[in-house]
Amino acid sequence: MMGVPALAQDAAPDTTPPMEEIGYILNTFMFLVTGFLVMWMGAGFAMLEAGLVRQKNVTMQLMKNVALFSIAAILYYLIGYNLMYPGDGWTIQNVLGAFGTTSLEPVGLAETQTDLTYASVGSDFFFQLMFCATTASIVSGALAERIKLWPFLIFTVVLTGLIYPIQASWKWGGGFLDTNFGFLDFAGSTVVHSVGGWAALAGAIVLGPRLGKYKDGKVNPFPGSNLALATLGMFILWLGWFGFNGGSQLYMDTAANVADISRIFANTNTAAAGGALAALIATQLRYGKPDLTMVLNGALAGLVSITAEPLTPSLGAATLIGAVGGVLVVFAVPLLDRLRIDDVVGAIPVHLVCGIWGTLAVVLTNPDATLTGQLASIVIVGVFVFFVSLAVWLVLRAVMGIRVDEETEIVGLDTAELGMEAYPEFAKG
Repeated sequence: MMGVPALAQDAAPDTTPPMEEIGYILNTFMFLVTGFLVMWMGAGFAMLEAGLVRQKNVTMQLMKNVALFSIAAILYYLIGYNLMYPGDGWTIQNVLGAFGTTSLEPVGLAETQTDLTYASVGSDFFFQLMFCATTASIVSGALAERIKLWPFLIFTVVLTGLIYPIQASWKWGGGFLDTNFGFLDFAGSTVVHSVGGWAALAGAIVLGPRLGKYKDGKVNPFPGSNLALATLGMFILWLGWFGFNGGSQLYMDTAANVADISRIFANTNTAAAGGALAALIATQLRYGKPDLTMVLNGALAGLVSITAEPLTPSLGAATLIGAVGGVLVVFAVPLLDRLRIDDVVGAIPVHLVCGIWGTLAVVLTNPDATLTGQLASIVIVGVFVFFVSLAVWLVLRAVMGIRVDEETEIVGLDTAELGMEAYPEFAKG
């Protein structure tokens, strides 16, 4: 018998997605990849904080970072996402978003009319959640070594479930800062970083400084337990920031968008380098020796500074914007000490001071930004976040206390609050 040739109808069906789905697929993929880069920043914050606190408090910092990320994930699902992105469901138009839990598309997009011009709800939710968690991480480091675990976690519930998504809706959800003030904040110098800084500042004021930090009119430095870990944390944050800023382009469906994402990556990187080198030079000039912890925070300051507008600057402008952030940190840290505001890891100088600077710097490279709109938005967000946070901290202090007792602080929170040590075989420092 003769062999029968295969007919075209017998070939495997063509599963190439139609052109109208390609952009949806690419945008969704971008959110997922950049989202897990931003999630990796959680490890960066944990390592940075673990390295900059004393040995007796390392486990507590690790515990807080795992717990705060988990709280953010649940609260953003339960209330935060819809508060931040209410669509047409504003409770108070352009001021207070919608209340409700997050719903994803059905499996396989079955029986649904999906908007193929953007991305899947799941990918968008996942990506935006990481920004919410980052805000809480900022607070953790500033209040280290003397705050109780459970009051901090309760504050995290309020911050991630209400404070952060409400103010973020004013810009990214199409609220009044976006519509009335023309506020520009590409990836969150104000919406994320200064919010974490304002919340941390309120907490540090209510909590008070660590025992012995300001004694006999002098500032007593408390060296971190592991600068190798702190350096690792900084580099993890630097890496994660490419997802933070790059994913905020929101679209990867055209050649122009892909080119812009690559531009954002390059500007983000050079701003961090500018901040690190500026801090290196500034500490050499100011103290006679370079300070590694300042250089680490200088790199992060450069990253925060470029976050409000990483697209429009040239490489040179991005480097200078980051460098200004690095210098600001070197002068902001001793300023806080003069005010007797104890910030263990330098979160307030990095995220609040440089968040404000970065938001103002938008007007230098983006002609659509106005100084009035940027300044007004900084003030509105700052007043809201600081005073709401202050009220929450004061209530927590009155109801359950937020600070450990003196003996616990001396012994260390690891042993007293958790009953375990990060380095049980090491001699006490």
